[in-house]
Amino acid sequence: MTVTLKKPTPACVPVHLTDQARFARHAAALPAAARQWLDTLGFGGAPDTHALLPDEQGRLQAVWAGVHAADHPWALAALPRTLPPGRYRLGDAGLAADAQAAALSWQLGAYSFSRYKTPRREAAELLLAPGAAARHGLLLAQAIADTRDLINTPAEHMGPAELAAAVQRMARAHGAQCRQTVGDALLKAGFPAIHAVGRAATQAPRLIELNWGDPKAPRLTLVGKGVCFDSGGLDIKTAEGMRQMKKDMGGAATALGLATLVMALKLKLRLTLLIPAVENAIAGNAYRPGDIIETRAGLRIEIGNTDAEGRVILCDALAYAAEAKPDLIIDLATLTGAARVALGGQLPALFCRDLAQARSLVDRGLALHDPLWHLPLWRDYHPGIESEIADIVNTGRGPQAGAINAALFLEDFVPAGQDWLHIDLYAWNDQSRPGRPAGGEAQTLRTLLAHLQQRYGSG
Repeated sequence: MTVTLKKPTPACVPVHLTDQARFARHAAALPAAARQWLDTLGFGGAPDTHALLPDEQGRLQAVWAGVHAADHPWALAALPRTLPPGRYRLGDAGLAADAQAAALSWQLGAYSFSRYKTPRREAAELLLAPGAAARHGLLLAQAIADTRDLINTPAEHMGPAELAAAVQRMARAHGAQCRQTVGDALLKAGFPAIHAVGRAATQAPRLIELNWGDPKAPRLTLVGKGVCFDSGGLDIKTAEGMRQMKKDMGGAATALGLATLVMALKLKLRLTLLIPAVENAIAGNAYRPGDIIETRAGLRIEIGNTDAEGRVILCDALAYAAEAKPDLIIDLATLTGAARVALGGQLPALFCRDLAQARSLVDRGLALHDPLWHLPLWRDYHPGIESEIADIVNTGRGPQAGAINAALFLEDFVPAGQDWLHIDLYAWNDQSRPGRPAGGEAQTLRTLLAHLQQRYGSG
């Protein structure tokens, strides 16, 4: 544990926070020798920088850390693996610290995916006085770390069965019910599209379902794309395109992380989590380009490309979700490369029928530094996904508006009056930043939680 909720002792080294705008004022209160030392180091309070301040015997006396703001979610993320190992506490000589941000940023600054490789060095420890804000920060950090771990785990150890086991562990921890519909049972239960995509893999496809909460409370249904590895199917990807496809279950991992927070915070909801879990593999029984696939909703899909498999499995899960008439459906999916071309990896694409809700979510994401960006459900593009021999085709007629075409495809399986959010996310950091190492990432998790808390209450 790199953040310990315990009253700090005098032996803990204080970490004083400052920023570029106020560093001169903060430094003016220091002894002349300390000011000179910081000036010699060139420290000026820039974000993600720090300076070690020694005492007269050369021992570490204090740390000065530059931040964007004290309540920034990554305020202290650069420190745990760069400070000398030891125990630290929040100081009071600069900006007033924010306990939630401190707990969240320090804990995630120490994060590394260590299942297969031990970190090179021990992270520094931060002692924080116990309190609700600090506990909430650690809860968020744990959900984010668990989500990252799922995404980072290679498909050899994170197939549909292992993903189901992760959901089952979370269900047991929070007193939820969990069930699976596996293999050919999907056909009998009315999930033919999920079965079609996953039937060629060694591990059987499945629909994982978790239920929790008061049956009388408003129902929230989370749907996460659980493609545990995506070869592209018979329309096989290039080697480069396939390299990171262990992350194609990032939507499922994020949905599970959000479900965990809903349960841990005891939000006043009737929660359902649905994860269609498959591997898009190549074998003699793999689904083919040109096939016509039945769906739970009764619509028939022409397969234009087997590498557009995520929307095919999601359509059965969304149709099933809508049957219960929930107050809100949120689906999360690493769905299209087109969303990455449009917005890059750091901005997930949000699709929403309610423009006011979409704007509120974008504003909230910007405020929380957990952004997403609104793209339109542009109905004039729908003819591009209409098939001449079936109801709908899983690819557009050309490369334009690929993320919108995918969202329009999904919308056909969500009834017109149903409140629904679709988030097309990357679930990955291509390069490391403080608190956000290269690898799996829990994008939009904090923003969606805040949206749910504002809409349904904090628990």
